[in-house]
Amino acid sequence: MKQEGIKNSNSKRGGNGLHSVLVYVRQHWQLYVLFIMPAFLLTIIFRYIPMGGVLIAFEEYNPIRGILGSEWVGFEHFQRFLSSPDFMRYLLNTLKLSVFGLLWGFPAPILLAFLLNRILSTKIKQKIQLVLYMPNFISVIVLCGIVRILLSPTGMINMLFGTSWNFMTMPSAFRTIYIASGIWQGAGWASIIYTAALSNASKDLKEAAVIDGANIFQQIKAVEWPAIRDTVLVQFIMSVGNIMSVGFEKAYALQTDLNLASSEIISTYVYKVGLLDGNYGFSTAVGLFNTVINVILLIAMNQIVKKMNDGKGMY
Repeated sequence: MKQEGIKNSNSKRGGNGLHSVLVYVRQHWQLYVLFIMPAFLLTIIFRYIPMGGVLIAFEEYNPIRGILGSEWVGFEHFQRFLSSPDFMRYLLNTLKLSVFGLLWGFPAPILLAFLLNRILSTKIKQKIQLVLYMPNFISVIVLCGIVRILLSPTGMINMLFGTSWNFMTMPSAFRTIYIASGIWQGAGWASIIYTAALSNASKDLKEAAVIDGANIFQQIKAVEWPAIRDTVLVQFIMSVGNIMSVGFEKAYALQTDLNLASSEIISTYVYKVGLLDGNYGFSTAVGLFNTVINVILLIAMNQIVKKMNDGKGMY
C-alpha cells in the first residue's frame, strides 16, 4: 500500500510539473518566439526557398528571363544525360570511388576507436588523439597540394623507391590516391563519435570478461561492440545515403588531363557543364538525378538495416 501511494504521489508530481511548464510556456510565449524565429527564418530562407531552383532542371534556363520566364522543356535534360555515351563512365567512376571508399574508409575510424579504447594512460591517449585529429583541419586544397608534391616524379615517394613515376597521370592510381588520402585525413576525426560511444560500455562487464580469460577480440565482441552497434548502423545508413555525393573539390583538385578516365565523376561534370559552359538547366538536372539516387539508397538501406536489426534503423 505504501509503495502504491508513493507511485501515485510521484505521478501526480510529474503531472503537476508538466502542467506548470505548459502554463509557463503559454504565459511567456513571446520569449520562445523571439529565440526560435531567427533559426526558423534562416531555415526557410536558406533551406526551403532555394528548393524552387529545382525547376531549372526542367527548363532551358535563361538568367535574364529568370526561372518563371524560361522555356519549359520537361525531362529533356534528363534524357540527354541518360542517353549520353559518357553517362555510364561518369556513373561507374562515381560509384567506384564511393563504394571502395565506403568499404575501406568506413571501418577505419571504428578500428581506431577500439585501439584508442585499449590505451589506459589518459595522457598518452590524448596525445595520440591530437595527432590523429590534426589532418582533419587541413583544407582539401592544401591536402591535394601535399599529395601532388609527394607523388610527383621528384617527390618523396619516388625518391624512396628510386623511381620517377608520375602517379597523378595514372588513371589506375587515382582511386587509391583519393581513398587513401581521405582515410588519412578523416579517420581520426570520425573516430570521435565511436570513442564517445565506447565510454558507455560497462566496465564491470569488461572486468568480468578479463577475469574469465576473454582475449581482446572476445572482449570487443561481448562488451564493446554492443555499446557502439546502434551508432555504427546509423552512420552506415547515412554513408550509404551519400554514396553518390563524392567530394567535388578533392576530385577536381586531383584531376589531370591524363587521369580523366578515372577522375571524371558526376560532380566534376556538373561543375564543368554548369559553371564553365553556362548550361545551368542541364547541370541542375544532373545534380537532381544525383540527389534522387542518394534519397533512394538512403531509404532502401534504412529498410534493410531495420529488417536485420529487429526493426531498429535511422528512423
